[in-house]
Amino acid sequence: MDIFVIFTILIGLAAIFGFINIKFLKMPSTIGLMLISIVFTVGLIIAGKIYTPIAQVGEGFIKSIDFEKVLLDIMLSFLLFAGALHTDLEKLKKQKWPILIISTFGVITSTFLIGTIFYYVSPLFGFKISYIYCLIFGALISPTDPIAVLGILKEAKAPKQLEIKIVGESLFNDGIGVVVFLSLYHIADSSDGAVHMADISMIFVKEVFGGLAIGVVTGWIAYRMLKSIDHYETEVIITIALVAVSYVLAQTFHFSGPLAVVLAGLFIGNRARSKAFSVETEKYIDQFWEIADVILNAILFVLIGLEIMVLPFDWKYWLLGAAIIPLVLIVRYSVLFPPITFFRKRLNFAPKTALVMTWGGLRGGISIALALSLSTGIEKDIILTVTYFVVAFSIIFQGLSLKKLIQKTQKQAKKK
Repeated sequence: MDIFVIFTILIGLAAIFGFINIKFLKMPSTIGLMLISIVFTVGLIIAGKIYTPIAQVGEGFIKSIDFEKVLLDIMLSFLLFAGALHTDLEKLKKQKWPILIISTFGVITSTFLIGTIFYYVSPLFGFKISYIYCLIFGALISPTDPIAVLGILKEAKAPKQLEIKIVGESLFNDGIGVVVFLSLYHIADSSDGAVHMADISMIFVKEVFGGLAIGVVTGWIAYRMLKSIDHYETEVIITIALVAVSYVLAQTFHFSGPLAVVLAGLFIGNRARSKAFSVETEKYIDQFWEIADVILNAILFVLIGLEIMVLPFDWKYWLLGAAIIPLVLIVRYSVLFPPITFFRKRLNFAPKTALVMTWGGLRGGISIALALSLSTGIEKDIILTVTYFVVAFSIIFQGLSLKKLIQKTQKQAKKK
């Protein structure tokens, strides 16, 4: 299908679903768009049972979209940059140690805990999945999504110290999660499929530090360019080019593109904002990236909802997905609790931070895109379905109740 036709259908659906949400449902944008998209897709599936050509057209359209490429190679870099651009580096620095530990060691620990649990739970539902693929599932489901949660945090008026932890962790653990996933997938594709810690460590270090280095270098070059002119149209274009160049350079050298883009965004959003932008330039750059963020988010969550059409419909997959949801939440809480407890006395932590960060750790499009990137086979079908269950539950149920949880914990804190 022609790329312009695909874009027209997606942006058209995003506009219609967005209108329905704002006019009638009044849910947070990401949740409303995804929920309406799922309902729409289920309607298409039911209609397809009655009139087969409807199902064929719908499935053909979804399969014509390379979700993995669209998200990981195009949308993700711009979405991460938009998030990093508006992140206060000074506040991030104050919380750097808990954020760093949670987004690195936390993701790695979560990968192995979830992977091991998945390995022992899946046979109870009649599936025998190799341990390396269970670890791959752990890697793709461990990163949280800053895109899905940011709007909810603002609407709930979450404490700033809590918001910076959740958003800061999500910005970095996306990059770390992708690196861990690629490292494990590389081993799965090797001749013996054995897990060699030396191989994982080598790939991990190369991708992480290479990505960070690319982000610093490209961010500094863009900063010098921005500082030497005062022409907001050109400066907006420079920021767009910065995202694309940082990501492509990182990918070319097999470094982490997401981490490169996050570092470049933090560099521009803080250093350039204070030393290179005029008032007019700052206004236009902020407005451009806010609008770009909204549009890309709308398309992304419509896509997530539509992906249900290509899921394998096997009730055993669904039962396994339902069983994994609470286990993923338990693992996330167990990973968060030690560092939060350790740093609670040293830093200003909001009440019940571990609980709120557990429930606010929404999974999103990155997890689905990584699951879709797996080679075709029984492992992909199972992992994709289970991943979709976890993502859908986190965005819809956790997302809808997160505001109430934050408000409840704040009320309890005021009473003390």
